Order: sequence, then C-alpha cells, then structure tokens
Amino acid sequence: MRFSVLTLFICNFLFAQTQYPKDYFRPPLDIPMQLSGNFGELRPNHFHAGFDLKTNQREGLSVHAVADGYVSRIKISTFGNGKCIYITHPNGYTSVYGHLQSPVGAILDYVKATHYKEKAYEIEMFLKPNELSVTKGQIIGLSGNTGSSEGPHLHFEIRDSKTEFVINPIFFGFDQNIKDTKKPTLSSLYVYPLDNATVNQSKQPLLLAMTLQKDGNYLASKVKANGKIGFGINAIDTDDVSFNKNGVFNVTSFLNGNQNYNYQFNTYSFDEMRCINAFIDYSRYKKTSQRVQKLFMKTPFALSIIKTDSLRGIIKTEPNLASTYRIEVSDYFGNLRTVTVPIEFDAATPIVEAEPATGKYFIRYNKDSNFEKDNMSVFFPAGTFYEDFNMNFDVRNKKLYIHDDTVPVHSNFTITIKDDSYPENLKDKLYIGRGTSHNGTIRKGDVFTAKAKILGQYGLVLDTIPPVIKIAKPIQDKWISDQKKIDLTIGDSLSGIKSYNGYINGNWVLFEYENKARRITHVFDEALLNEGANDLKVEVVDNVGNTAIFETHFFRSQQK
Repeated sequence: MRFSVLTLFICNFLFAQTQYPKDYFRPPLDIPMQLSGNFGELRPNHFHAGFDLKTNQREGLSVHAVADGYVSRIKISTFGNGKCIYITHPNGYTSVYGHLQSPVGAILDYVKATHYKEKAYEIEMFLKPNELSVTKGQIIGLSGNTGSSEGPHLHFEIRDSKTEFVINPIFFGFDQNIKDTKKPTLSSLYVYPLDNATVNQSKQPLLLAMTLQKDGNYLASKVKANGKIGFGINAIDTDDVSFNKNGVFNVTSFLNGNQNYNYQFNTYSFDEMRCINAFIDYSRYKKTSQRVQKLFMKTPFALSIIKTDSLRGIIKTEPNLASTYRIEVSDYFGNLRTVTVPIEFDAATPIVEAEPATGKYFIRYNKDSNFEKDNMSVFFPAGTFYEDFNMNFDVRNKKLYIHDDTVPVHSNFTITIKDDSYPENLKDKLYIGRGTSHNGTIRKGDVFTAKAKILGQYGLVLDTIPPVIKIAKPIQDKWISDQKKIDLTIGDSLSGIKSYNGYINGNWVLFEYENKARRITHVFDEALLNEGANDLKVEVVDNVGNTAIFETHFFRSQQK
C-alpha cells in the first residue's frame, strides 16, 4: 500500500482540468432522471462509483446505449452489479449498466451461448470491437434488481477506457437532467483531540453544538483546545425531485482564511475504494452506523480526491493565538452550506480523560507484524492498517481473538491454524471462519491457512452438513405444460454454496441464481425438453465439498 501527501492549491468549483464532452451521451433510460444514489456516496467499504437511477420502483424498463460503441465486457454475477454490460465508446470512455434484469437481442444470445458453453451462471466475457457493436439509443437490456441491489434501479457509470478510473457522470452534461436548488445538510460536527491534546477539557472526541444563522449557515460553539486537533462532519445532499440522502460533492476547510483540506468527488480508481474506511471515523461507524467524514489525516493514506496542506488538515493550537475555522460543504450546482468554528488556546486541566488503550500489543501500520500462540498465528504485512494502534491478541479454547472490527483493515492478513486432533476423513470438511463465514481456506496436512480483511474471532469450523434444496412448487409426476419456469431455493448454513448445476434429461441447463432470495430459476426451453416424460436433477455443493442432490420427474406436452 503506497501512502502520499498531496498539496492543495485548488479553488472551489474548478471541477477538473479534463474537459469532458457535455452532449455526447444521452440518458440510459427514457424516464426523467432521478437519483437514488450519486457518485461518491459513502457505502460499506467503498465509495459509490456512479449514479443509481430510479426506475419507478419496478423492473423491465428499456435500457439504452448512451452512445455508439461496442460491448467490450459482460459480467453475470450473483453479487455486485449482478447482470452488467460495459460499452466502450470511440471518444475514450466506457459506460456501465448494472443490476439488469436481462440483456436483450444479440447481447442476450451471446450471453446465453456462453452460459451453456461454460456450463455456469456466473460468467465474465471480454469482447473485441468487431463482435457486438451498438448504436446510440439502441436498447441493450432491461432494468432489474440483480446482484447486490436493494431494490429495482439502474446502476450507471462512466469510466476512462484506458485507466479504468470511474468518473462522476455529472460532468458529461447530465446536470441538465437534474434540478437541484437545495443546500447540503450538515447534521453534526465533531472535534477530535489528537496526540494527547485536550478539547473543552476532554481528551475524547466531542460533538459540537451548532446554531443556525439568518443566512442559512451555522456558527459552532467555541472550541478551547490545547495541542493538535481535527474536525469531522456528517453531511448529506438532496436534490429537488429525488429526496434521497446522497453524498456531498465538495468539502473544503479553511484555517484563518487559508485552505487546509479539501475533497471533491471527480474521479478515482477502484484500488482507492477501500480507503473510505480511513476517510471516515470507522470506529464510530461500526458502533453507531454514523459515517463521520474526517477533515484531517492523522496518518497519510492514498486517496487521490483529498488535497491538503503540509499538516494534513490538523490544527495546532498555540498560546495567545485565537483562530477561525470554516467548513464549506457544496454540491455540483453550487449550493453551499458553511459552518464557522471559533478556536482558542486553553491550558485548563482535562476533566474527561482519553479512553484507555486496552490492547497489549502495539502495531505499526507500516511494519510487518506476526503473532503466534498455541499453534495459531496471524501475520500482518506492512500496510494492512491505516494507523498505528494497540491490538488485542489471544488464543483461548481453540479460538483466535484478533482485536475487534472497530479498527479498519486495508489489505489481506494471513491466519494459520495447525490442528491434528481431527480424523483424516474430516480434515477436508474444516475451514477457517469468522463465526461460520467461510474464508477460502487452504489445507496442507494439519495446517490450515486463510486470508481475511476483518478483525475479530476466528477458528476452525467443521462442516459435514450438506446444502438444502427445496422446490417452490412440487412437480413430481405432474403435467406442467403451461408452466414457463421452475423455481427452487438453495442454502447452506455453514461454509456456504460453492457451486450448483441443473440437468434436464441428463443435459446441463441454465439456472439463474438470485442470491438475495436464495432462489434458482430455470426458464423452460422447448428444444431441451421431451414430449411427455422429463427428468430434473439439481446438484448443489458447498465450500468444503458437501453435496446435495434433488431429483424429480415431470410431464410436459409441446402440443399447443
């Protein structure tokens, strides 16, 4: 993990040096554009990479290519963007359409052929420019709710085709489709004492009171501090028609009129996404679900949207020196909200002491660390964490305790467990898990190894229980000539589902997997069915090899 400190010499609303085309792309939907999520919105472990466009709370709307180009990639997944199409355009950008119900036309034919060629539902295809060309306005798919979507909508992105950086779609003229006259909302302001500093006689972070002024801006209560301090805000943005609580576009802070911290959601890479956990007060988020955006870097981290002064937004309070701190929060349309914070030095004795460091072991974020006890160990490569901290580590009752999930992890660490107490026939049924979750375990003899990105309690989990398969509507020995599809639910209580396959009359057939409902669905293809008797078989395998098989027999007539 590479860290860098970036120096700020930019002004508000100079969006980016790149001049993006304003009239090249059309909207991907025919209905008026309404956002349920905007670019840069704060999400679990990542910043949002595009627009979430409302689809009137339903599926099946036509999704159009926003410009001429060719389908360069198609990914079908049970998670993430679900069914997703990528179109590369001759102007150097790629548009992305996620959570689709289905592709259509030649794209659907290509996808279906690949499903059957690879005998898998989850597939990823990279296409050449001459394989599937599209024209501006062409219908490429239907909107849906696949993958990790929490409701029907279209996820839409624009990327730089060469770098794969995601770019805020607002820059491409889509601001003309959105009406926004509302100022962002600033719901809370926190001050953080750093390096044993004191704020208002407290060594712990404090929520500051804010008073709304006549001009619509805020004045915060006075901060009396001794030492280094930083600030954090909880802010959202809404527009005139969507009413969703979206992310803010630009935040800039000033100390005595000099800009000292800024971030603006223009463009960033996928490698930077996880830095959101350093960008926010992660511990507070895990405890309260509140995402406070910090306006300082205690330790520098590599997030390119942040521009800062040499002190990384940290403020040094000094005797006989009063200061004024101002935060400006704005959206793309220039709607602005500010809060002013008076600061003065105060050497008063603290009343509230800092929370004691309970961890026994001091971790340096930029150094390798290894801990071992009772045939269990954990190795943290340099760069695993964002900051130094005191960590708890212990092994008790064959459980590995690695602190807790209030400290963010940037990259994988390695857990190793040696255990020779299980008979040979059960060793392949063991995996390293946090709770029951599966962590991609590798076994060599009696030694088990897994990668992880979350701190907490780990141990070996024995899974001898096969998955469960249930049919939604029994069809055993029934005539189902009018039935268009068949649904089954599949699940596994421990290691989780690794694979599933369905067969009709001994031939592999496509079952689509909807992870949210744990449902697999096969739409009947008459060419794959017999007149009269047909056999169905579904086989599901979990992550340690336990297998479940469901078989049934049904009748179908193709005579209409």
